[in-house]
Amino acid sequence: MAEPDPASPGADPCPRGGTAEGQWRAPFLAALAETSNVSAASAAAGVPAGRAYRLRRTEPDFARAWRAALLEGYENLEMEVLYRLRFGDPKDGEVKFDNATALRLLGLHRETVARERASRENEDLAAVRASIQAKLAQLREQVTARRALETRPETRPETRKETEHG
Repeated sequence: MAEPDPASPGADPCPRGGTAEGQWRAPFLAALAETSNVSAASAAAGVPAGRAYRLRRTEPDFARAWRAALLEGYENLEMEVLYRLRFGDPKDGEVKFDNATALRLLGLHRETVARERASRENEDLAAVRASIQAKLAQLREQVTARRALETRPETRPETRKETEHG
C-alpha cells in the first residue's frame, strides 16, 4: 500500500507513529475536550503531541475541531470552578482541584475561547439568515403565482360575473 502524499488535502502529515493513520483523531479530540491538555490528549490517543500540532497547522478542519474541543473543555472547566466556588471542595474527597491553576488557565485562554464562541455565533447567524432567505423566496413564489392567476381573464372577478350571468 502506497504512503499518502503529505501535501494532499486531508493527509496526515506524519503517518507513522503509535496509532493507525487518522484513527487517533477522534480519541485525541475527545480527550482534549475532557482535559483541555494536549499532552494528556496525546497520551490518551497514543499519538505524539508534535504530530497533533503539525496536523493542526496543516489541516483547517482538524484545527477547527481542535478549537471546538478546547472550547468544550474550557466550558467544562468553568462549570467545575463555578461549582466549587458556590459549594466548596469536599474536605476528605479523593479528587483534588487546584482552583488557582484553573482560573489562571481560563484567563490565559479567554481570548481563544471568546473567538471560538464568536465564530459559533456567526455560524448560527448564517443559518438564521439562510432560513429567512428561504422563507422570503417561498413567499415571493406564492405572490408571483397569485399575481399570475389574477391576470388570467377567466380568473378575474369581473370576468367571472359576466360569464356566470351571460
